[in-house]
Amino acid sequence: MEHKNQASASVIEFNLCHGRLTKEELDEIWKDVREAAVSIAESEPQLRHLLSDVVISRDDMARGLAARLARKLAREDMQRDELEPLLCNILTNNGELVRSAARDMQAIVDRDPACQSALEPLLFYKGFLSITAYRVAHHLWINGRKSLALYFQSISSEIFGVDIHPAARIGCGILLDHATSVVIGETSIVEDDVSILHEVTLGGTGKVTGDRHPIVRSGVLIGAGSKILGRVTIGECAKVGAGSVVLEDVPPHTTVAGVPAVVMGESGESNPAQDMNQKLCEGNSI
Repeated sequence: MEHKNQASASVIEFNLCHGRLTKEELDEIWKDVREAAVSIAESEPQLRHLLSDVVISRDDMARGLAARLARKLAREDMQRDELEPLLCNILTNNGELVRSAARDMQAIVDRDPACQSALEPLLFYKGFLSITAYRVAHHLWINGRKSLALYFQSISSEIFGVDIHPAARIGCGILLDHATSVVIGETSIVEDDVSILHEVTLGGTGKVTGDRHPIVRSGVLIGAGSKILGRVTIGECAKVGAGSVVLEDVPPHTTVAGVPAVVMGESGESNPAQDMNQKLCEGNSI
């Protein structure tokens, strides 16, 4: 099999996981999650075992994340009694992964009106769980454990329907809304505070190697079903309309839509990712 070489771009500064939470802020979030779990366990006895196992019996978010991912990802290849200690060791010894997950939780609560508490993403949102699994896989990848990282990618893709290559670089405060069929390729870069809806692809355009996947800057909103292909840059606080095919750079603070995508005008909001306004322009929706 032949692959065409593509030269890597020059070194560029990226906004990746800036403004991480303090330990005190993280502890406060976990306290709120546990209080919500206790309340639900009292009113929904059928969920009591799940809530006790994943949240109520766990002293901190690292152990809660490890338990939840282990329950979801365990299978014959790697059963829970082997998987959970592995996840727990990675998460408890790498606090930046847990703080990144907490930022993702906050993003979901802030941007998704259907989400009532930070407990819900942990229990029910495959977008949150899939990107948390990616964060573990990425940690393994950059530490030379590439085969195990690819294993996590494969299992996560099967379970959650979200395929994120462990070499991709993704910031914090990420919302994968609904998340089904999201694909993020190997050399993709997604900065902090980005919202991506279902069936979005950040892909390449052929068999070239090197930097061949998109760069998505902070504040971007990518509508459902959009395909962004090649080493293009989606500028800060831009908006990509649903079903668009983006093959060229998108300037900051602009809205693009169509096949191929063209500029429709300014994005309108100061931060489309946070506002989640699904309009191209007045009277039209993405």
